[in-house]
Amino acid sequence: MASDRWASADFKSRVDEVLRRFVAEEADHLIAIDGSLEPVAAQLEAAVSDGKRLRAAFCYWGWRAVGQPDNHALLRAVASMELVHAAAVVHDDLIDDSPMRHGRPTAQVALRDAAGPHPRSVGAARSLALLVGDLLMALAGQLFATCGLPAAYLARARPLWSALARELIAGECLEILRTGTAPDTGQSLKVIRYKTAKYTVEQPLLIGGTLAGAGGALLDGYSAYGLPLGEAFQLRDDLLGLFGDPAHTGKANSDDVRGRRPTVLLAETWRMADTEDRARLHRLLGRGAPTGDTLESVREMMVRLRAPERVEGMILARVREALDALHGLDVPAHAEAALTALAHSAADRAT
Repeated sequence: MASDRWASADFKSRVDEVLRRFVAEEADHLIAIDGSLEPVAAQLEAAVSDGKRLRAAFCYWGWRAVGQPDNHALLRAVASMELVHAAAVVHDDLIDDSPMRHGRPTAQVALRDAAGPHPRSVGAARSLALLVGDLLMALAGQLFATCGLPAAYLARARPLWSALARELIAGECLEILRTGTAPDTGQSLKVIRYKTAKYTVEQPLLIGGTLAGAGGALLDGYSAYGLPLGEAFQLRDDLLGLFGDPAHTGKANSDDVRGRRPTVLLAETWRMADTEDRARLHRLLGRGAPTGDTLESVREMMVRLRAPERVEGMILARVREALDALHGLDVPAHAEAALTALAHSAADRAT
């Protein structure tokens, strides 16, 4: 990036190109082992073909806010955050049995044709998708390690990778363990903090800052900004998951209800519901695959009990908290402007 002015579209294009080249080369290596792996290789490439590149952007500005310059090695390092996200998405879709992402079949659905001859083709396709996610996570570490930044810089940040993986997996495990239990707002917030918030904003910022040699006070400020903003990001995602337009979100809007996921939206509905509403909600969620009528009934109850309104309030409060923390940091004006714009992009979106 030639100037300090934040041009999100240009940044996204640059990250896209790094990912495209890197993953295409890895896909070719996979196919060279055996031609039958071509559908698996195609899913590797599909996994990185879309995205807002927010995680890369937060990592980038974690570095730039310390005063370090833009360079290609940095771009490769921050692009590795998107491979972590791609791996998490493949695994999350598999865990939730989601049929669609970015308007196309998820990996476990797309790989059914490749697994067709297998006596248990659906299970085999799911296994292939699991391995695609595993490989994407391994490739994230490889891209980071070979990005071209000095070895001493990479060594500083390496411990944060362990924390990122540990917290991401903890969040996924907590969501599985909380599914089917009594809805609880505090527990749901804990799930989103570890499953999404930390690896979406806080950890990329910390990795970028640590690579750049940021001091403890600045890193603490990154956490004060990143954690509430990451939670706002996922709270918005939960609202879009049930009330968004699938044509825009690219995902089925029945997934959260079908999976009985422990979202804050559901927990707030449950908290405000009386005995009659709770019994009705229990009946609606206890059915098989949700119909359009079931979804509409759940939405109607949530709106009537003002759950979406309260979640919107949580989003606004967290964005305000994040921006207050940001404005208290001693960072260059262009970095503050970029991180302010990113905060609004993360929390105020339709997809």
